[in-house]
Amino acid sequence: MCYSNSLTSKNVDLSKKYKRAVPSEITEEPLFHASAFAYPAWRIVTKEPEISVMNWGLVPYWFSGGNPSEIASKTINARSETVLEKPSFKHLIGRKHCIVPSTGFFEYQTKGKEKIPYFVYPKTDALFSMAGLYDEYLDPISLEKKHTFTILTSEANEFMAEIHNSKKRMPIMLADDQLEDWLHAKAIDVKDFFQLTSNDLFAAHVINPKLMSSPNHNSPEILLDYKMDRYEQGSLF
Repeated sequence: MCYSNSLTSKNVDLSKKYKRAVPSEITEEPLFHASAFAYPAWRIVTKEPEISVMNWGLVPYWFSGGNPSEIASKTINARSETVLEKPSFKHLIGRKHCIVPSTGFFEYQTKGKEKIPYFVYPKTDALFSMAGLYDEYLDPISLEKKHTFTILTSEANEFMAEIHNSKKRMPIMLADDQLEDWLHAKAIDVKDFFQLTSNDLFAAHVINPKLMSSPNHNSPEILLDYKMDRYEQGSLF
């Protein structure tokens, strides 16, 4: 599953790629490593003419009280195979699709008792697009309208299955010529987008495992290739 993500692009890069205006109040502070369980604010693309900011971890419109993180912690990802069945997601299909821009994401490979962290990134374009859904709810305390999102996932392709070899899942990637089609897709068309991503589009390398859980995890160093002789990198490279 996709629980850690990176977005280091400038607002001008997002505006150019997605043909959307970026409101002046939206900051472009780079996120080198963001954990979904911190429910970070993310720059999100919808059908609207401007890029929005939403929090990762979808809280559905029917939320009416309690701790929203109790729901958000379970809706960080949405499995494409069951998205039409789950109460938190099914009402969004064909209505509230979004694009989650990313410059790379993180997954663990399991080798015996070790979990080896990898950074996965596109080979060519520095910025790529994940398929997502979004919703809004009324905060019962502040009475503010809050916007949240989830990332759709699918069965891993061969490349990602070798990295994420425990659950063998990956985020659904959208090609540039699919972006507007996804945002405007009707419910009957959504399965057309749930295809395995080509093995040739992405590369990956091991990163420093100590940085993942350190106070300095959101730093440029976490993206660096981390070579260790005891890690046999095999057919990934």
